[in-house]
Amino acid sequence: MNNNIDRPLDLLNNSRGKEVLVHLKGDKQFVGTLLAFDIHINLVLDNIKEIENGEIKRNLGLTFLRGDTIIYISPATTSLKKE
Repeated sequence: MNNNIDRPLDLLNNSRGKEVLVHLKGDKQFVGTLLAFDIHINLVLDNIKEIENGEIKRNLGLTFLRGDTIIYISPATTSLKKE
C-alpha cells in the first residue's frame, strides 16, 4: 500500500490533527479535527460541525463519537458553505 498505510488504523493515525468527514447511521454527517481514536473507532473531534445538504447546520465544538455509529470516515473537503 501507499502513504505508509498497512492497516486500517494507520489511515486514522495519519489523519490525527487534520479535518475528517464522518458519516453516521441515521444519515448524519460531521466535519471536525481528529484528536484521538481507539481500537473501537470511537473518535474525539474538535471544532466539529454538523453538515446537512452540504452546508454547516450547527457548530458543536469538542465531541466524542461512538465507533459503532460510524459508517465511514474520510478526509474533509473545503467546499462546505458557511451558515
